[in-house]
Amino acid sequence: MRVFLTGATGFIGTAVIPELLGAGHQVLGLARSDAGANTLIAAGAEVHRGDLEDLESLRNGAAMSDGVIHCGFVHDFSRFVEVCEIDRRAIEVLGATLAGSNRPFVVTSGTATAHTPGRLTTEDDAPNSPLPRVASEEAALSLAAQGVRVSVMRLPQVHDPLKQGLVTYLIAVAREKGVSAYVGDGLNRWPAVHRLDAAKLYRLALEKGSAGARYNAVGEEGIPLREIAEAIGRGLKLPVVAKSPEEAAEHFGWLAMFVGADIPASSALTQERLGWHPTGVGLISDLDQARYIES
Repeated sequence: MRVFLTGATGFIGTAVIPELLGAGHQVLGLARSDAGANTLIAAGAEVHRGDLEDLESLRNGAAMSDGVIHCGFVHDFSRFVEVCEIDRRAIEVLGATLAGSNRPFVVTSGTATAHTPGRLTTEDDAPNSPLPRVASEEAALSLAAQGVRVSVMRLPQVHDPLKQGLVTYLIAVAREKGVSAYVGDGLNRWPAVHRLDAAKLYRLALEKGSAGARYNAVGEEGIPLREIAEAIGRGLKLPVVAKSPEEAAEHFGWLAMFVGADIPASSALTQERLGWHPTGVGLISDLDQARYIES
């Protein structure tokens, strides 16, 4: 099928493109710049110019396609509420264009949008987070109620040796502050998945996903933040320290809302329902070989 891919030039999208092409699909990638367009052409994808705030470009891209994968997001956490609303509007426009066609639509969310303290988050858990990122999943669920064949991909920390989701920002804070820190005892956990495993799951969700389904792209259910901080400390040769919850806001800035969270998640149902089996190396292994740690 011809797949319209937002976020096509990003960290995850650039892995989704070869996964789709290798399975015999065509890719129409969204690009907002000449450099992005050239990247898509080199990867073997078609180019569709626009961005997530150009709703007409999104509408046209979806109209020309047999399915849509939406993994684009404006990664400006200094205006997190605003960019989550941008994402909501993009999802609504893409979904409205696909309505009544039975064409598949895969929307990106995060595992942290649903959490019950004391246990793993599963695919059957409805979104309940106060974080504004839940807007993306709410928009998708609203479309499902209108008959759109939409499913939700919940991402944890997506990693390879170059980038590691929010951990990339932890590394930047460690460089700036001269210490690698965690909050409290550091036993709170973050789930993770290798970038190539996530790309494969996007393809499987597109091909086999059910309307209204939620899929957890989880390779590791929960890695203690203390272990992550220790890996960063090893890589940057910095001391590893604990910060109290009261100190977290000043030390981590906007990251403080995430760093102390205990948000482990399971992908057991996703693996069963889509036949997905993550095989990539773990987050700590990627941190220990991260090329940019030495920069």
